[in-house]
Amino acid sequence: MRVRTLVLLLAALAAGYLSVGIVRLGRPSAPRSAAEASVPGESVPSAPAAAPEPAAKPGESSGGPLPEDLTPEETRNIEIFRRASGSVVFITNIAYRRDFFTLDVFQIPQGNGSGFVWDKEGHIVTNYHVIEGGNAFSVTLADQSSYDAQVVGAAASKDLAVLKIDAPADKLNPLPLGRSQDLLVGQAVLALGNPFGLDHTLTVGIVSALGRELQAPNGRTIRDVIQTDAAINPGNSGGPLLDSRGRLIGVNSAIYSPSGASAGIGFAVPVDTVRRLVPQLIERGRPIQPGIGASLLSDAVAERFRLKGVVIYEVLSGSPAEKAGLQGLRADRSGRIVLGDRILAVDGKAVESGDDLMHAFETAGVGRSVTLRVDRDGRERDVTVMLVAIELGA
Repeated sequence: MRVRTLVLLLAALAAGYLSVGIVRLGRPSAPRSAAEASVPGESVPSAPAAAPEPAAKPGESSGGPLPEDLTPEETRNIEIFRRASGSVVFITNIAYRRDFFTLDVFQIPQGNGSGFVWDKEGHIVTNYHVIEGGNAFSVTLADQSSYDAQVVGAAASKDLAVLKIDAPADKLNPLPLGRSQDLLVGQAVLALGNPFGLDHTLTVGIVSALGRELQAPNGRTIRDVIQTDAAINPGNSGGPLLDSRGRLIGVNSAIYSPSGASAGIGFAVPVDTVRRLVPQLIERGRPIQPGIGASLLSDAVAERFRLKGVVIYEVLSGSPAEKAGLQGLRADRSGRIVLGDRILAVDGKAVESGDDLMHAFETAGVGRSVTLRVDRDGRERDVTVMLVAIELGA
């Protein structure tokens, strides 16, 4: 047992990052190919109706009676930990390698992290960077039983992934879902994890800030991220962030640290994003990206030529963008490239990059109409366009 624990610790330490800046608590890669993309016009599945478990009375939850001299805060934290720890899992990421001389294929521990039970069907939610680079995965439940896991969906742009295990329903305890849009700075939060598979851990803190931004593994920006001073240590990545009633409000994702250890600045993907994306990942394998059927000029090129807003590169035939009369780049009679439309704002909010535009579309959602402020040849006008689901990678 000591040898196995030492191996897990060494593998986890080897997999971690120790550089200054944003520390991702896992290892990067690409999971197996996702399911087919969403179909325009299809509705987004709703999140599972996970009814909150009734709060256990002090001294009546699993773990035995509590001492009478505990403070109300201590009693609350213990009760939440006892109820929620059964939902937290340990995820092992394994990569396949071929020996150069024998050509034999062998397995190498690629990294590990935490996750939590989403539903009784065996879906497990974690961070994308926890599974990145892996070829095989295993999930260890709270009772130490382990199951092979398959990746059913991933959203690198939001650092989220969903695995599935074939475990009995009575071993699967989904967490009740809260709402991140109602959070306030100063609220108490609890971060749970299962670092290195040793045992469950709990750290307590507050919401330090809201509306933060975090870079996703694929370079896009995750918006409305929760910042907390609850310690999020390596190995806790992918675990749940809970409010004072034990409801899920975020997925622990990263820490800001010059040493790799917790420095009191942790970040979590908000549960409102999780609610929206996880059903999509389970249903289709990848997130639904609202769009207008137009490709965009890269931000780097637009910045080089000092072009304000988001430049439309090409408009697809039959798309909402074409129906709205939008134009992309084109060549004039002399062969010179002429600008078409530049998108300056969406529903009155300025956009300065492709990432800003996609975030505005995601906020509105598929099937909704948005008003674009566009510029062509120095003349600005408003255009109403319907958003449809477009095919994107994870």
